[in-house]
Parts: sequence; C-alpha cells; structure tokens
Amino acid sequence: MRLWYPLVLSLALASNAVAQTAAPQAGQTPAPAGQATAQAGLNEDAVPVVMQRAVDEVIRPGYRNAQQSAARLTTAMKDLCDKGTPASLDKAKSAFDDIIRYWSAIEMVQVGPVIQDNLFEHILFYPDRKGVGLRQVQTLIAKADPKDTTVDAIASKSVALQGLTALEYVLYGTGSEDLTNQKSGFRCLYGAAVAGNIQREAAEVVAAWEKPDGIQASWKHPGPQSADFMDNKEAVTALLGTLVHGAENVRDQRLEQFYKGKDTTPRPKMAIYWRSKNTWKSMASNLEGLRNLWQKAEMADLLPSDKKPVADAIDAKLKSLLETVPKLNPDIEVATSDAEKAKLDQLLVDTRDLVTMISDNYGAAIGLSAGFSFSDGD
Repeated sequence: MRLWYPLVLSLALASNAVAQTAAPQAGQTPAPAGQATAQAGLNEDAVPVVMQRAVDEVIRPGYRNAQQSAARLTTAMKDLCDKGTPASLDKAKSAFDDIIRYWSAIEMVQVGPVIQDNLFEHILFYPDRKGVGLRQVQTLIAKADPKDTTVDAIASKSVALQGLTALEYVLYGTGSEDLTNQKSGFRCLYGAAVAGNIQREAAEVVAAWEKPDGIQASWKHPGPQSADFMDNKEAVTALLGTLVHGAENVRDQRLEQFYKGKDTTPRPKMAIYWRSKNTWKSMASNLEGLRNLWQKAEMADLLPSDKKPVADAIDAKLKSLLETVPKLNPDIEVATSDAEKAKLDQLLVDTRDLVTMISDNYGAAIGLSAGFSFSDGD
C-alpha cells in the first residue's frame, strides 16, 4: 500500500462527486465549454513543475538550512562549555534562536524521512501535556551522570531528552545559571550532546532528500515509477495535505495549546518555547514556511483560471498574519493577560480562516476534498 492511499480515497470521492455534478442528466443540455473548463478543477499540466519547485525550492533547502543551523548551535554549545562566560552563553542562546527559526520554517513537512524512526519527535518533542518530558529532563540533570553527555547516549534515550525543548530548558530553565558558574559542567555538556543529536538527526533527513534517486525523484515524478504517488492527482493531494496540516498546526498546536478564547483560562506555560520567548518567533517562521511552500512552489498555478481570487485571499491572509504575529508580546504571561486577549482572539479567527481558505476553498477549487483524510488529523 502506498503512503498516500487514504488521501487518494478522499480524492476519489471528491472526483466522483464533481463528475456526478458535471454530468448532464437525461434531457438536459450539456454545459457550455467555458463552464465545463471551470468544473474541471485541477490544472494537471502544472503538477510536475509545482512538485519540482516544492522539492527543490522549499523542502530540500529548508532541511539544509535547519541542519546547518544545528551545526552552528553545536559549535556554540561546545564553546559555552569550554569558556562558561556570559558572552559564550549569549552566543549559544543566539544560535538556539537561529535553529528555532529554521526548524519552524520546515516543520510543516511531516511526511517522508522526517517521520521515519520518530525523527521528528527526536528533534522536537511537543506538546508535553502532562509534563512528563520536563520531569525526565530535570531528573537527568539532577542525576548528572557523566555517561549522559555524549550524542550516542542521548540518542538512545526518551525523545523528551533529545530535542529542542530539552535544550531550551538547559539554556533557560531553573538552574541555568550553572552554565556560567562552572566550565564543562554536566548541564552544559548534556546540552551540547542534545545539540549534536539534533544536528545528526537533521543530517539524516537532509541526506534522504538529497539522494537523487530517492524521495525527491519520487515526489518530482508521480506515476508508476514513484514510490509515493501513483499519479498527479495523488501527488497534489499530498502537497495540499502538507499545507493544510501546517496551517492546522499553527492553529491547534501553537495557539490553542495555551489559549482557546477569552472565556477559557489561558495556560501560558503550555506555549512552545515560552521560556526563551520564542513562541511568536516560532509561529512566524511556521507561517513563513507555509507561505514559502504556497508561493515558491506556485501552488496557485494548479487553480483553474476563474479561481485566481482564491489564491489572492490566501496570499492576503498569510501576509496579514505575518505582519501581526511578530508584534505580539513575547512574554506569554503578558500576551495572555486580559489587556492583550483581544489580539489573541483575532489571531484565533485569522488562523482558523487560513485553514478554511486552504482546505475548503482552495481544495474545492482544484477538485479535491479535505474530508477526513487530512483535515484535523482524522
């Protein structure tokens, strides 16, 4: 069974519905040529080049950027352990901010190599709804076993101990003052091992996507020779699913995880990267990644000519969100206060609208149905 079989089922149902709608009933006059063209939906001729642009201009460079950023982070963490100075700590924190930016921009691609062997969770374990992961990190630091300061040792442990949220606690959590109070202390060496593990995991994903006859070829050339997509329509369904899931992730995991509306109690410490004040920076990069996929792959080319306003609306919504999110208060306690809630309420509306625009409006315009296959994770 191919990876995207459930998505194809949704596509088949949608295509069948479109066909039934378009087919004239007995005694009816066939639709004019122009109307038939509009009902055709997906511009299949544009599919191969759209898939190629998605791979070569978004996915591959996105993972390369994340891997290179992880390498810089590893170097900065090792330097911090060697020197233990405020300046070296500042550089390590800056490198951490950098990896958040690059990883968040490619985070939407939760298909292919990054989901094999739980690589995604190795890089980012979130949400930690019951605080189990946090307790594991705190316990490991308190134990301070020297054996837990190598990349190999960390790679064999729980995913909660391996990735970005664990490293954020090292740099910003309780006891982080030890990073400048002592050279080559356990906390720092553990953090350096975590950074090295992230670098290694990211390199694995890069290597998989860079292999000429691997997944990049499979994505660029849908059909019998592809291991992923039997035809163009299946490939587009997968690409749309990536965009939809990315938008839903912004709404569900990055915002509603800690704020669901003015009539609910905010949970600011459930926000991702709240300690380092990277919550909104990460969300902005998530949105930038969505816009990159949408615009650089030129997914609007898949629309029939009379549906271009659908693309314009998506462009406008992404632009508006990218202007709004960076202006929110980086202190999540303050951002969720009564005085600031109106901004978050509007953000809830806008992120929900973005999902609808991509999943329902764009999906329907190219003849696909979000359905149960990729909407809301069902």
